[in-house]
Amino acid sequence: MIKLLGLIDSIFLIGIIFLRIPKESMGLTSFATKIDLFGSTILAERSLNILTAFGILIYFGIAIQLNLSNN
Repeated sequence: MIKLLGLIDSIFLIGIIFLRIPKESMGLTSFATKIDLFGSTILAERSLNILTAFGILIYFGIAIQLNLSNN
C-alpha cells in the first residue's frame, strides 16, 4: 500500500514539475489562460508551490517509512 502511494506521489510530482516551466517559454501563462483553472498566473504559481511542497513532504514521509520497514 505504501509503495502504491509512493508511486502515485512520484507521478504527481513529475506532473507538477512539468507545469513549472520557466516563464520565458510561456508554460505557466499558457496553462492558466487555456485551462482557466486559476484566476491569474500569480495564483497558479502560488498554488503550484503549495502543491509541490505538499507532494515533497509526502514523498519524504513515504521514503522514510519504506526505509525503516526494510531494516
